[in-house]
Amino acid sequence: MELLTAFIDLVLHLDVHLMALAQHDGAWVYGILFIIIFSETGLVFAPFLPGDSLLFVAGALCGLDALQLQWLMPILMVAAFSGDNTNYWIGRLVGMRLFHRVKGRFLKREHLDKTHEFYEMHGGKTVVIARFMPIIRTFAPFVAGIGAMRYRLFVLYSALGSLVWIASLTLAGYFFGNIPMVKNHLTLIILAVILVSFLPALIGFLRHQLHRS
Repeated sequence: MELLTAFIDLVLHLDVHLMALAQHDGAWVYGILFIIIFSETGLVFAPFLPGDSLLFVAGALCGLDALQLQWLMPILMVAAFSGDNTNYWIGRLVGMRLFHRVKGRFLKREHLDKTHEFYEMHGGKTVVIARFMPIIRTFAPFVAGIGAMRYRLFVLYSALGSLVWIASLTLAGYFFGNIPMVKNHLTLIILAVILVSFLPALIGFLRHQLHRS
């Protein structure tokens, strides 16, 4: 319970924790952010890590000169792209064997099924669209690997998705994160970003339930 409370506090007060990391650890904060983004996109058991909200807050800290945008964006683009490709090859090389062995609280069959359904609806562009959808973005490259999606095509969509996802959210934080109204209500903004991120998956789930009915 204490671990869950600490995690919720971390997510809702990312600005405070990231600022403390930047002041205390200096350049190491880029490495920490790299690991978080890489893990969230590259490890199928880590979809719970912050993604969209983390990028927005990191961009906002760039606006305060606590972080440097010219370093942050390329580092996180590499993290997202390399995480995507790691996940793809995990799916392609070990695939369902890993899924059945590691299956547990964070590696659920329904997550895999929802991502597969998303592929059926949107094809290869899922790799780009899924970037903006928590949980699905973690499983999308894994499913692409299991389905042996052509690697050249996957790399193209993965690079595009990494660029658009990192650039859009960090720049949004950079330009809007320090507006007084946004800054004073940043916890609510973080919650809004999380909710908006989950909205497409929720709509898809509701449509699926209505279709089954």
